[in-house]
Amino acid sequence: IQTMKEIKTIIFDKTGTITKGVPEVSGIYAKDTRYLMSIAGSLERLSEHPVAKAIVKRVNLKRYRDVKNFKIIRGKGVQGTIGRNKIIIGNEILMNENKISLKDYIEKIKEFEEKGQTTMIVSENKKVLGIIGVSDTIKPDSRKAISELNNQGYKTIMITGDNERTAQAIAKQAGIKDVIARVLPEDKSKKVEELQKHGMVAFVGDGINDAPALKQANVGIAMGTGTDIAIEAGDIVLARGDLIGVVQAMNLSKATFSKIKQNLFWAFFYNIAAIPLAIAGLINPVVAEIAMALSSITVITNANLLRRKKV
Repeated sequence: IQTMKEIKTIIFDKTGTITKGVPEVSGIYAKDTRYLMSIAGSLERLSEHPVAKAIVKRVNLKRYRDVKNFKIIRGKGVQGTIGRNKIIIGNEILMNENKISLKDYIEKIKEFEEKGQTTMIVSENKKVLGIIGVSDTIKPDSRKAISELNNQGYKTIMITGDNERTAQAIAKQAGIKDVIARVLPEDKSKKVEELQKHGMVAFVGDGINDAPALKQANVGIAMGTGTDIAIEAGDIVLARGDLIGVVQAMNLSKATFSKIKQNLFWAFFYNIAAIPLAIAGLINPVVAEIAMALSSITVITNANLLRRKKV
């Protein structure tokens, strides 16, 4: 609470913090959709990533293909072997690293990303089979909460592993102007450290990979609906998992320190005014004692008024 009043910048993780954290497949582009989804579902069922779960849920196969040599490439995608075919599923960076041409899919990828969809490209033996667009809607209170923080003068930033176009589309919906995109999970804490050079920073997150950033920030705010590791790493936990709680925490911090200053004033006022008068014999010592008691009553009463404060 003490540090909160010094915060200048608030960084928000995207998935599960600004958004609901329940991605759904919202777009598919392929020559053979059935084969594409069968391949994608078979690989993605071995991953715990929310995007992977969305694809598996959409495919909903009774039997999956056997996958060997499965590997997760952090922040980029997955790969494995089905039969004699090498399958790679992931973002543009992963495709470029494996020298897989996206020539026939560039426009469609752009279209998906401008709608705020995370685009997963599915390839087989270095040939693209198609693309899958996964979207995650923002929480109902995200835009309102971020708008209030912006109006109060805080700098709000969204951080995500998504590409720039997708990130900007989501940020626009939430009312955030500044975006840090293409960030690998392990690099979030480094970005927080960089921003701390310009002032106090709060980080709001919910996932396992947010824990280092929550610890690095001057104030870590964890969503109560998030992972246990994130909750443990946070200085403040928002039990309901709503971003309006960030606004309330900031307002409560300011209100608390305002009360502290008021109480210090009243405590000193009574003592400075009454004690010298009692020493000089201008008032009865009993009156001075009553004044001291009144100062305590005033401080306690004023502090209790904080309960009525709407944050």
